Amino acid sequence: MIGHNGVPAAAAGRISLDPEMSVNRMGFGAMRLTGPGIWGEPNDPEECRRVLRRALELGVDFIDTADSYGPEVSERLIAEALHPYPAGLVIATKGGQVRPGPGQWVPEGRPEHLRAALEGSLRRLRLERIDLYQLHRPDPKVPFDESVGALVDMKREGKIRAIGVSNVNQQQLERARGMTAVVSVQNRYNLTDRDSEDVLQLCEKLGIAFIPWAPILGGEVEPESVRRIAGERGISTRQLALAWILAHSTQTLPIPGTASVAHLEENVAAAAVRLTPDEVQQLDSLSPAAGARGTRVSAKPASRGVTPGEGGRRG
Repeated sequence: MIGHNGVPAAAAGRISLDPEMSVNRMGFGAMRLTGPGIWGEPNDPEECRRVLRRALELGVDFIDTADSYGPEVSERLIAEALHPYPAGLVIATKGGQVRPGPGQWVPEGRPEHLRAALEGSLRRLRLERIDLYQLHRPDPKVPFDESVGALVDMKREGKIRAIGVSNVNQQQLERARGMTAVVSVQNRYNLTDRDSEDVLQLCEKLGIAFIPWAPILGGEVEPESVRRIAGERGISTRQLALAWILAHSTQTLPIPGTASVAHLEENVAAAAVRLTPDEVQQLDSLSPAAGARGTRVSAKPASRGVTPGEGGRRG
């Protein structure tokens, strides 16, 4: 697909999720297609539908969502805007968290809950099989093997094509891989938060797609070097952050989220930005703990109240 503005998502190249399923490396995260606190209906539902349709026009063929976004709102809007889905579009969704209220997230990894969550996602997305179904977050109250095992059972039943995991450390990823083929890992990762650098490096070694959520910087203050390089290149700091993720590793599949067509177009345009080796090195060095390739850091444990989604700090 070629976008109306001449900047297709395909400019960043493609990544394989399985031997017969590949997508462009600039995806779209649908968490922001909801109300404040990722709760309830969005303020402008029709703009959200325009965002989804425009994403496809721009060459985006990977959309990431979850049953907990809204809850249920994001998945429903995707179906309203895009069904029947075009050939080649991969819709990934997640199960494993419940929402007591706005801004609140509680892990729920019991097999019976995951089965009910998957059935609900199939119904809202109007699908018979989910292309990529991800365990949203390990539940400390439930043995990890039981949660992953539920996904394995549903894949065996034909309701899931491929399995991914989210918010995991290296050990959890390896445990999941001991039970089934894992095609993706979705962890928080951006220029200023690289606690999952070790997980990314393991994904590189194994050829697994790494889907960074919150890819557009992690703090309120942008480093001076980010503003300087963006200014020199004539791009926004958002675009620079996304271009760095794409350049930092060929296994990354960023999914910036927004409820604005203008922000969507800005994000997708980052796929065409080619950073120089010197620029990549400068940006790599921003994080003393993880900026140098080969440094190992542990994945940050989940905490209640932290939004586990894919949106940036705006959007």
